[in-house]
Amino acid sequence: MSSKTDNQRISFSSVKNRLHYPDFLEVQLKSFQDFFQLDTTAENRKNEGLYKVFMENFPITDTRNNFVLEFIDYYVDPPRYGQDECLERGLTYSVPLKAKLKLYCTDPEHEDFDTVIQDVYFGTIPYMTPRGTFIINGAERVIVSQLHRSPGVFFGQSTHTNGTKLYSARIIPFKGSWIEFATDINNVMYAYIDRKKKLPVTTLLRAIGFESDRQILEIFNLAEDVKVTKANLKKMVGQRLAARVLKTWVEDFVDEDTGEVVSIERNEIIIDRETVLEESHIEDIIESGAKSILIHKEAQNGTDFSIVYNTLQKDPCNSEKEAVVYIYRQLRNSEPPDEATARDVIEKLFFSDKRYDLGDVGRFRINKKLDLDISPDVRILTREDIIAIIRYLILLINSQTDVDDIDHLSNRRVRTVGEQLANQFSVGFVRMARTIRERMNVRDNEVFTPVDLINAKTLSSVINSFFGTNQLSQFMDQTNPLAEMTHKRRLSALGPGGLSRERAGFEVRDVHYTHYGRLCPIETPEGPNIGLISSLCVYAKISDMGFIETPYRKVADGRVDLTDKGIHYFSAEEEEGLTIAQANAPLNDAGEFLVPDKIKARDNGDFPVVTATEVDLMDVAPNQISSIAASLIPFLEHDDANRALMGSNMMRQAVPLVMPEAPIVGTGLEKDMIADSRIQIVAEGEGEVVFSDATQIQVKYERTEDQKIVTFDPEVTTYRLPRYRKTNQSTSMTLKPLVRKGDKVTKGQIMTEGYSTQGGELALGRNLKVAFMPWKGYNFEDAIVISERVIREDIFTSVHVDEYIMEVRDTKRGVEELTSDIPNVSEDATKDLDENGIIRIGANVQPGDILIGKITPKGESDPSPEEKLLRAIFGDKAGDVKDASLKAQPSLFGVVVDKKLFSRANKDGKKSKASEKAQLEKMETEFLQQADALKERLIEKLWTLLKDKSTIGIRDYFGVELVPQGTRFSQKMLAELDYLNIGTDKWTGDARLDTLIEQTINNYTIKYKELDAVLKREKYNLTNGDELPTGIIQLAKVYIAKKRKLRVGDKMAGRHGNKGIVARIVRDEDMPFLEDGSIVDIVLNPLGVPSRMNLGQIYETVLGWAGRELGLKFATPIFDGASLEQINEYTAQAGVPRSGRTYLRDGGTGEQFDQPATVGVIYMLKLGHMVDDKMHARSIGPYSLITQQPLGGKAQFGGQRFGEMEVWALEAFGASNILQEILTIKSDDVMGRAKAYEAIVKGDNMPQPGIPESLNVLLHELRGLAISVKLD
Repeated sequence: MSSKTDNQRISFSSVKNRLHYPDFLEVQLKSFQDFFQLDTTAENRKNEGLYKVFMENFPITDTRNNFVLEFIDYYVDPPRYGQDECLERGLTYSVPLKAKLKLYCTDPEHEDFDTVIQDVYFGTIPYMTPRGTFIINGAERVIVSQLHRSPGVFFGQSTHTNGTKLYSARIIPFKGSWIEFATDINNVMYAYIDRKKKLPVTTLLRAIGFESDRQILEIFNLAEDVKVTKANLKKMVGQRLAARVLKTWVEDFVDEDTGEVVSIERNEIIIDRETVLEESHIEDIIESGAKSILIHKEAQNGTDFSIVYNTLQKDPCNSEKEAVVYIYRQLRNSEPPDEATARDVIEKLFFSDKRYDLGDVGRFRINKKLDLDISPDVRILTREDIIAIIRYLILLINSQTDVDDIDHLSNRRVRTVGEQLANQFSVGFVRMARTIRERMNVRDNEVFTPVDLINAKTLSSVINSFFGTNQLSQFMDQTNPLAEMTHKRRLSALGPGGLSRERAGFEVRDVHYTHYGRLCPIETPEGPNIGLISSLCVYAKISDMGFIETPYRKVADGRVDLTDKGIHYFSAEEEEGLTIAQANAPLNDAGEFLVPDKIKARDNGDFPVVTATEVDLMDVAPNQISSIAASLIPFLEHDDANRALMGSNMMRQAVPLVMPEAPIVGTGLEKDMIADSRIQIVAEGEGEVVFSDATQIQVKYERTEDQKIVTFDPEVTTYRLPRYRKTNQSTSMTLKPLVRKGDKVTKGQIMTEGYSTQGGELALGRNLKVAFMPWKGYNFEDAIVISERVIREDIFTSVHVDEYIMEVRDTKRGVEELTSDIPNVSEDATKDLDENGIIRIGANVQPGDILIGKITPKGESDPSPEEKLLRAIFGDKAGDVKDASLKAQPSLFGVVVDKKLFSRANKDGKKSKASEKAQLEKMETEFLQQADALKERLIEKLWTLLKDKSTIGIRDYFGVELVPQGTRFSQKMLAELDYLNIGTDKWTGDARLDTLIEQTINNYTIKYKELDAVLKREKYNLTNGDELPTGIIQLAKVYIAKKRKLRVGDKMAGRHGNKGIVARIVRDEDMPFLEDGSIVDIVLNPLGVPSRMNLGQIYETVLGWAGRELGLKFATPIFDGASLEQINEYTAQAGVPRSGRTYLRDGGTGEQFDQPATVGVIYMLKLGHMVDDKMHARSIGPYSLITQQPLGGKAQFGGQRFGEMEVWALEAFGASNILQEILTIKSDDVMGRAKAYEAIVKGDNMPQPGIPESLNVLLHELRGLAISVKLD
């Protein structure tokens, strides 16, 4: 039954105790917090993220181990520029990273070398905004999480062309060489190292310590040891030898160069393995001196181990030494210098933690797969691993176990932002360590400090190139809040270390049963990336290991635990083999199933109907299966999946409207989506609004006594509201307040609306009265007929903001200049320009208008002496500069909403230096005054806490005691302390007091550093001016807002994949109308519904009409929405026809149409594909330099290509003159087009065309090949 929610939406959900959604941005924010761990102290930091990278790369020593550079701790300072400033100025929002390093000397000869502890600057690191984005060069970017193969071991099978099944086991480490074990058609097992060299598995086993055939066979318990005596051997006649019988002796050689005696061990094969023992062999065996021989044992439990014998047959080696040398030869293609080197190569490949790392995940997966119990800290391969893998592979060959499913989500994990950053830092630190070692070695005899060793640029360059060029660092899709949110929750299988579009087959892209509740089966792009880019489901979380988890309720003895304690998160692997009931299975209040013997359930990939006692878990909600975008489509259960895919993708393209409206028929997710998006301004706690207008909101929050002591923030918090802020996709963001002065606010309350939001809910489009019927053929093939009222009342009007940039450079011929005084331009054309040549705010712009006036020096020959004289007398004449202004493009109509001018500091003369010096001194003084005032406030706060108390000792940042134990606090003592370098823990021994003191001093430090950052910034602005790229002196920006009404040619869509182009805007009086005289707003073609199978739009239309009549809004969650009976209840209540079918009348004649049509209210969106951006025509324009043909595309103001097939069309009509004109004058006949222009101007007949330039290019190429071509 329906129930009303707090947002006045009537919900049709039937699910009891629906779980609250996790924070939708947790994927980004938590990962980044875990990476930096800024809110924990050095002692409490987990060994992950940045801390782990530091620990892995430090300490660093020089080659002689004389000097040691140790890492103690790291911290970051406040960012130099705020987020808004970075967006406006085109800067990167970043924080300076600093580390506390300790350098000491272990060599007694350097007694003059003291231990140094220093804070070292490591460069600026881009920092994540609270919205989960990074601001890089003024543009918001998102680091997309990557879905890649988890480290661990994978067993697979392939089929040879002759039908033989080949099996393989691949060990994928976190870092290091890949090793693969595989069988071939002769049933021999080989090991492949790094996919290159292959060697028999037994060779590898010998190299890792299983030297003899005997030891190898004993691993698999395949052979019986028989002591060599005549009696024993006689009993064994007829049996097969399992190992070679070797005669081993030692030969001594004298080395001719050194005269040393060298002993070499020699082997001779007496009887080969697999030989059937005969009487004649007995003597040979006894003579060989062998102590025992190995005889085949009968195989246990029917497992066929013949592969081991076959491999031994192929194995060229007989001892560990031979094996080690053989492997070295295979890997390096050369002889090893000595045995130790060869052994070292194998050690380093798999058994050295410097070169090889399985990672926590890899070790965990291998232990789980092979039932091993190796400590999680052992992150290298062990002998046990290799043997267990070979054993498992033999079981696989004998069909006693199964191969792995590579697309199972237990075999794929997510690399989040934090992990990708950690990998980049790792690369940067390795480079940095190299230079540190070099500097240590070079400066061996001097005294040096940590600062001298570290070059911050090394790290910054790696990090900046990651944010700038990595495939997974993407320019954020910011069309509307949903597009932003989806982009941050996206998972990509592409990118470095992932798949490539071309190589990805069908299986990888397909939906897998483990995607349930983890990856959305609906939302993925159409086209080459289908299935490779997916979206996280609404309830999904990413575990510490990087596996995607989804929540379930525990079910015990047929009873579901409906409390919060009953909810547990499961990864794909943990869920394996459990029976899971659907979320909408009917339950009573005690959590018992109402129909206990017939419950629809999931069990891996099957869907059995089971009894209550067989159920292990239950879904938490029916929309658990889908992503946010798919969960926003009401009645999704009635739509075909292909259309739902289009629907969820098109909602991300909806442009924010000037007057958005929340849908009448929603799914209940609209509010949560906005609350988590961090785009609207949300109240941080209980408080009161003290001021509110279109530009800002001021809130006074209630604070506890403790909070008042700890904080240094002002009492009133001010939020600035953006107005016409340009987004990445040129849509505009304008927020307006929902609260008034005097309103009380509660924590989490949304205080603004706008930017596709209304009343705290997502509002991508508008509710329109719709009729499904043909209308004079205008809605043929998905076209849309719309009423003039929609345009008149600005229902689908949106504002788009374009940014136009002009750079002023220092050229070879002189400096360019921004000015309104432009040669040969009328006064009327420059009337709106200011003294810098930039158009004024509020000016109306039309095509051809000057936006930014600029003149640039002309290139000309040296002036003659007379000219120089005239110039000296009369000043520069206008002739030596040319107009290089920025003019409005042909399709640009709009209003200037903002302009900015950035300049470098002007360095001219002593006067400016003196004034600069005075200003700098003034800044310093102001800073010192503010810093002193801040310190006084701190001492005041500390004194209220510490009056009449004594200390248990205060130490500084480096652990040196400043105040001895037992000293009583006094204001004088507090004033003398340096709070920037002080240890803040345990001053009094009272836990509450110490926490307050620590928080107060930390807040003071942050505030002080912010003041310091402001000072540095102001100094920089004064001495250097704005930060601009090299070679650029000034940068002017103009922002133009364009008001776009709905036009014929614009693309619109509903939420069900029902898209179309506006074909006709019809006067109100011509639109079809209902019996009560009300006209419909939009007419859609009914033929668009049956074949597309998206009936959700019909359900929505009918319920929407009832909602509009009753003034209600509905929430119909997906797979748990309103039934037909419930819809009919509301239509009856509203007095609208059942299922919306009613007779309409023709607007033109007033006559009733022949058939009834479905009428109702549908939610429509206007998409970003607007006709104004696409419409284009060229008369004259630029030509390509080499071919001299017109350029193509709107951006280049190009023409339409008249291609091969179009030529055929003209040939078919015999239109030879038109064809000749198109291929010459209108294309690339340079002389011809000049003559044609002249003829048109003079009114003469058209001239004969000349030779097209492309033919000339061809002739020149032929001449370049020394072929003479003459044209007659």
